[in-house]
Amino acid sequence: MAVSKPRARYRFLATFVFGWAFFLVPFPFHGRYTVAFDLCVSLIRKSLPAVAELYTLLLVLAGAALTLLARGISVKQEWNWINDFRSKDSITALRLAGVLLAFAFWLDWIPGTWQAARIDGLIWSTLAVSVAVIIPLGAMVVQLFVAYGGMEFLGTLTEPIMRPLFKLPGRAALDALTSWVGSYSVGLYITRSLYRQGRYSKQHVAILATCFSTVSMGFVGVVAGTLNLLHLFPLILLSYFVGVVLLAAILVRIPPLSRYPQERVDGRPFTGEVERDHRGLWRRAWEAGIRQAQTGPPLYLSVPKAFVDGLALAASILGTIVAVGTMALLLAKFTLVFDWLGRPLQPVLSWLGVPAAAQVAPAVLVEITEMYIPALLVVDAPAGARFFIAVMSVSQLIFFSSLAPMIIDMFRDIPIRVRDLVMLFLLRTAILLPLLALLMHGLITLGMIS
Repeated sequence: MAVSKPRARYRFLATFVFGWAFFLVPFPFHGRYTVAFDLCVSLIRKSLPAVAELYTLLLVLAGAALTLLARGISVKQEWNWINDFRSKDSITALRLAGVLLAFAFWLDWIPGTWQAARIDGLIWSTLAVSVAVIIPLGAMVVQLFVAYGGMEFLGTLTEPIMRPLFKLPGRAALDALTSWVGSYSVGLYITRSLYRQGRYSKQHVAILATCFSTVSMGFVGVVAGTLNLLHLFPLILLSYFVGVVLLAAILVRIPPLSRYPQERVDGRPFTGEVERDHRGLWRRAWEAGIRQAQTGPPLYLSVPKAFVDGLALAASILGTIVAVGTMALLLAKFTLVFDWLGRPLQPVLSWLGVPAAAQVAPAVLVEITEMYIPALLVVDAPAGARFFIAVMSVSQLIFFSSLAPMIIDMFRDIPIRVRDLVMLFLLRTAILLPLLALLMHGLITLGMIS
């Protein structure tokens, strides 16, 4: 039921300001800058670790059980949401393997070598528990943007930039911003929700999932701190932002992204939704937001529904994340696969003048398993090499410990295939190599890296 225009203005402004502050406004806390979203997630994880881990385990179990249920029954209309758990044999197997691994991590029944390599810490305590908390919490706040005009407001404002540069609707700016300051998990949740509403095409989803599901500014700081480069953090952050924007502008125009169809979830062609008139951009954005706020559902209905949707999404992907992430880290930490794969890169890196080329080469490729491992491989390398890997590792984006299985599982109806993700990783890496080498040499020449 529509509300009055004055009430719609209040609803739009209140929800927009709250959502913006929750995700985007930094403030000092215990000697570092953070945002409310990150603080809430951290407090839940660190204040109630046992509860958070048990809750994560139950979500993994629920995801596997509902997957088996969806495969074995004919779903009635009122239970149609169970179809979200229907999957291919390979994904079902991964979710079941994720249950076994989740129990092993939760009960601490893992080999000592895994503990020494911190497999359990990275996959279970960090990735799985974080995703289990992040998605439902983020979904509730994101719903404020979606239901009460924030999406329309941002979309109208950013349309002149997003469409010509990235071939995306303006509303895609919220997906990118949420990943940039919060979590790619919530960015993917927004993308999935709008795709199912028919507001994105399959190509839009593929572009957003692979080019704008970025690591957060906080994680860039973690990488910089690990490599003892916090004094260069603003420069690393700027380089990362420019790199992501440049790569997106290039990759949307070439295969595999250019081959994804411009069609909606129901198969109908996607046509632009931009209103063309002669009013000012701010006025059009404001009025679009107010119109949506007038027709948005009551808070007591929309926010709980978003929370339940977030729980269902987390349950459907957590088992896959645990299984694929564990396999990827085992491959990186206990085999020489990436050392072998990195050998052809050594002469390229030497020609580009990157210091410690033999040490850097495996780190360039190992990011495809987990984004944090490259930093661990070059902690004792020269400063130029550490800067090179700091920016490279956070800009490659595609990694199979978490993001890749989430993309494959969440958008299996498009589908976004493994081979496309690997190809995009290689393309991003190939473009970044000379650009970052040139930037590194420039900073060394200026005396900013010694």
